[in-house]
Amino acid sequence: MISKFFTRTQPRPVPAGPVSAGPVSAGPVSASPVSASPVSAGPVSAGPVPAVRRRRGLPAAAAVALLALIAAGCSSSGASSSSGSSTASAKTANVSSVVLHVGDQAGSGSQALLTAAGLISKLPFKIEWSDFTSGPPMLQAMGSGAVDIGSVGDAPPVFAAAGGEKVAIVGAVTAGPNASAIVVPANSPIHSVAQLKGKKIAVAQGSSADYHLLTVLNKAGLSVHDVSLDYLQPADGLAALTSGHVDAWDIWSPYIEQVVGQNHARILVNGTGYGAPYSFAVASRAALADPARAAAIRDYLKILNQAYVWGNSHVTTWASVWAKATGLPQSVMLKAAQDSAKTPVQITPAVVSAEQSVSNAFTTAGLIPGHVDFKNFSDSSFNDTVGGAS
Repeated sequence: MISKFFTRTQPRPVPAGPVSAGPVSAGPVSASPVSASPVSAGPVSAGPVPAVRRRRGLPAAAAVALLALIAAGCSSSGASSSSGSSTASAKTANVSSVVLHVGDQAGSGSQALLTAAGLISKLPFKIEWSDFTSGPPMLQAMGSGAVDIGSVGDAPPVFAAAGGEKVAIVGAVTAGPNASAIVVPANSPIHSVAQLKGKKIAVAQGSSADYHLLTVLNKAGLSVHDVSLDYLQPADGLAALTSGHVDAWDIWSPYIEQVVGQNHARILVNGTGYGAPYSFAVASRAALADPARAAAIRDYLKILNQAYVWGNSHVTTWASVWAKATGLPQSVMLKAAQDSAKTPVQITPAVVSAEQSVSNAFTTAGLIPGHVDFKNFSDSSFNDTVGGAS
């Protein structure tokens, strides 16, 4: 049972203008909304995605609103790579009165993992959990002050940094290549990446899938201008693929396992040789500057990293709790837990360099303006929360 110290609330909405749900043309990618008919949900054999239907995140428009902010464009100098005295004093701060606002999503399942590992009650402060459909709207909410910390993939921190959000990566994990994939319908004539040219592909804008897709296309000699991108959040991406409104979908676990297991989709490519190996815990600079909240973040990261290690050795138990949290079948979530097993790592210069490469790729593709110096959006002062750190 979830401790009484933990409540789940809807994040405070971030203002955003009306956004069309239609596809982005294969021409130059613009941050402005593209007018087109919305994608119909169509018949979906698996039914609506329970994980997304039950989650109360920001609307899909928020992801595009993030790009609208980026389009306003500015130099992404950010803050220094260390929080200095604030994180130092955080080690001794009293956290008993802290309310930590934590962002969560089906792909990370942080609350479910902490619950499954029996560690959630060990956090000595109150948590308010907010659900999001993907990383970009979570970090937009973080920029507005609604979220203190949350787990996302490799691309959301880059888009947030390019948009001038005051955030920093404070934790990192690696996952295997099966946690990312481009999927196509079982009867699709597409059997190679080259055959994606001219096709319509669903992807969540600014997500890890966005970077995975970019690297897949680039490796095949294609660019984002050679395909038609339909920027959709996961539930809409599933509906679009299964109803035939898109030809392919770039997505992450547990949606890969859902669409393959329930809708018999076929994996065109997974993450082997593509994308980036890291996902991140991201915190707001405002939270890091507050000694009490920074201390709570340190405790949270330490316990969450313990939960990752526990999950890797208790896959069946973890999958069972994750299945209840998402509403997806045990068989789907067991495969997802196996595919997306995470290992905590320290934020080293190599990790920051890898994330810099992600940022540079988006800049080169014209998907974010200007250069982001990502070392200014990283904070290694929480490295001692990783087991074995000295």
